[in-house]
Amino acid sequence: MQDSFALSSDLVSELLSGMRLRGVQYRRIQAGPEFGFRFDARPGHAYFHYLAVGNALLRSADGASHNLSAGSAILIPRGEEHALMSDRSVLVQHIDSFATASLGDNVSGVDTCPSNSTTPGAILFYGCMEFDLGGMQGLGRLMPPFMLADAQNSRYPGLAPIFTSMKNEICSGRIGFAGILARLAEVMAAMIVRGWIECGCNDTSGLVAALRDPRLARAILALHRQPGRDWSVEELAAECNISRSVFAGRFQSTIGISPLRYAAELRMRLASQWLTRDRLTIDTVAHRLGYTSQAAFSRAYKRVIGHPPGVSRQRSFLIASSATNPPLEGSRSL
Repeated sequence: MQDSFALSSDLVSELLSGMRLRGVQYRRIQAGPEFGFRFDARPGHAYFHYLAVGNALLRSADGASHNLSAGSAILIPRGEEHALMSDRSVLVQHIDSFATASLGDNVSGVDTCPSNSTTPGAILFYGCMEFDLGGMQGLGRLMPPFMLADAQNSRYPGLAPIFTSMKNEICSGRIGFAGILARLAEVMAAMIVRGWIECGCNDTSGLVAALRDPRLARAILALHRQPGRDWSVEELAAECNISRSVFAGRFQSTIGISPLRYAAELRMRLASQWLTRDRLTIDTVAHRLGYTSQAAFSRAYKRVIGHPPGVSRQRSFLIASSATNPPLEGSRSL
């Protein structure tokens, strides 16, 4: 029988396996001794910054600040408005107001370093992407607005070699570095989220409490591994080796929703991913999730998501087409 640690590990792995960064746009920024870049709020998206060289100050819209040094990274899971600057006194400009040069697939370069500067004041790599948390959508709402990661922090063991590889790719600009950076960024984001989960998510999440309860963890893991099965409360309780009433009560009090509601939301989140990210047909998704008809699936999808599955597919195509030609925005102070 699996112990509670193994069950928690399996469940975290299952949750992280569904996390994806989609529609990623990356930039390599080289700046002089003084710099100030502003980034708009992007609901439904995430930013992350990795500082390869130099020091920087990250300031949020409410005035809170975080100091970044070479080798540190910050994940902004809900796409909050913020600015990166050399110090508080500099004037910030919108990042899109700077000229860019293509460096490869979905990667562009910004160079604001004056020609008379012998060395850049900072070199950083940033990405903005749709942050698809898969089965962790509930956790996403509980994440802090800024998640600072230092390779030396014990919360993030294993990040140091990832950061070193990112710095090497950013600074060398070798052939194919754009694709490698994209994959390293996804690993880095997953490790930051995992570190936050392992440290208890600030003790705010019912799902974290479930991770600590081996009986509930068994049921949740079963749901994630077999989302297309038409689970009953009795069957889920049997996975936990407890009675139906005890299981249902414990699940509701810990997670905040009923087991079958959790199962329905999980199925439809997966359906949304498959329709938008993987561009599967509605029939294929319905079949994967065990529905005998497209009509039954569409009703269930609309009940949970709020609109028919066809609308999700149409929106994904519109987003994909607009992402290739993002509008330029004017600059203003943060």
